[in-house]
Amino acid sequence: MKITVINGTEKQGVTYRLKEIFLKQFRENSDIREFYLPKDCPAFCSGCINCMLKGEHTCKDAEYIQKIVSSLLESDLIVMTSPAYVMHATGSMKALLDHLAYLWMPHRPAPEMFTKRAVIITQCLGAGAKSTAKDIKHSLSWWGISKIMVFTGQLMSDVVWERLAEKKRLELTKKISRLSDKIFHINYEKPPKANAITRIKFLFCRMLQKSLYKDNPDYLDAKYWAEMGWLGKTRPWRA
Repeated sequence: MKITVINGTEKQGVTYRLKEIFLKQFRENSDIREFYLPKDCPAFCSGCINCMLKGEHTCKDAEYIQKIVSSLLESDLIVMTSPAYVMHATGSMKALLDHLAYLWMPHRPAPEMFTKRAVIITQCLGAGAKSTAKDIKHSLSWWGISKIMVFTGQLMSDVVWERLAEKKRLELTKKISRLSDKIFHINYEKPPKANAITRIKFLFCRMLQKSLYKDNPDYLDAKYWAEMGWLGKTRPWRA
């Protein structure tokens, strides 16, 4: 089994602790590759849109981005982690997601994404964990991932693991361990089915790409959809 982990910060704080607890039972028999932001994606997206108009390898940061994308596409499970920064995902996580805009369904989604599972792990002092997870889930769903599981934790007293009350540490540990157990026992030889929302998004984008292809068969996104067979009856998900 292959797992790719995207850590939204290099800080080894509470989110890191929760991620380590989650991964503990996977480590013995899984190939786990981790990326830490901003180290592994040190630059912001400049908005040049070269990735959309000329191809993803023309991005000024392709050297970093394509290493991450290759790992994501090869993985059975994607784990995204981020503490809540002002009630949203870290700036480093947002910078990576911006770089991956070309993978959204209105552009050139990777067929591999439609059969993947993902987990989002986030926490905050009080409010903000859900909005942080929503930031990340929004992108994952538009990549084509239907099965996205979310862990949110509220610390309530402190932001340092060692200073949390033992009762709170135990509560968080039990909660993340239950999620880990659930995901660990999934049969990964059987890909998840695309849900109704994913199918509707895809079909809406298909109509858009059919129109674009009719007007300009050389337009990169529309040409990609045509080459994948998606303007016809082929679909990227499991039947």
